[in-house]
Amino acid sequence: MTDTDRVPVVVVGAGPTGASVSILLAQYGIETLVLDRWTGVYPQPRAVHMDDEVCRVVARMGLADRFAAISRPSRGLQLRDRVHRVLAEFARSSAPSANGYPQANMFDQPEFEGILRAELLTRRRVELRVGVEVTGVVPLDGAVRVTYRDADEVTTTVDAEYVLGCDGANSFVRSAIGSSMVDLHFDQRWLVVDVDSDADLRQWEGVHQVCDPVRAATYMRGHQPIPLGVSASRR
Repeated sequence: MTDTDRVPVVVVGAGPTGASVSILLAQYGIETLVLDRWTGVYPQPRAVHMDDEVCRVVARMGLADRFAAISRPSRGLQLRDRVHRVLAEFARSSAPSANGYPQANMFDQPEFEGILRAELLTRRRVELRVGVEVTGVVPLDGAVRVTYRDADEVTTTVDAEYVLGCDGANSFVRSAIGSSMVDLHFDQRWLVVDVDSDADLRQWEGVHQVCDPVRAATYMRGHQPIPLGVSASRR
């Protein structure tokens, strides 16, 4: 692919959404250029839960076994009072649902993105360019012109039939097309503590939401650690 080529699809953002849609497009034989400002997987976890319907998409990409190796079925959600008495429970079964997977699955986003990125790099119809910043998305007659800049301040232009904005909360594509998000003014500061331990905490295997109006809290058991010697990128 040269810098002046016209490609069918440009995907802005190589996070879970951008990587997934690029893999799916490649399965249909559609050439895709993926642009991401990070040189590697973003190291901080954000999403932690996937339901059984989304697991079907993961399976469609051929990644069901690799996701199962890093995820943990969850028993659902409990609402608890300030002394941790259960007020209500929303149970989820760990057995396969009608969709073929547990209804609730906990995982670590960087690990999952690593699996997606490894799969993305095997797809010959996908070109991934990292460490680049998209600076322009302009509609043309029958196309969209995308301009991006690399770390050496070199600017490149490519024309696409479609552009997919998968660039997260602070989306440049969203701004470029004049779309906006509605601010509901729900601004709170939370302390997030991640603990890596193999200790048995003797807790209910689901999400605990502590309904204390003075000091609300959330507890959850996260992903399934990968056993020693097992690679998340292995087919």
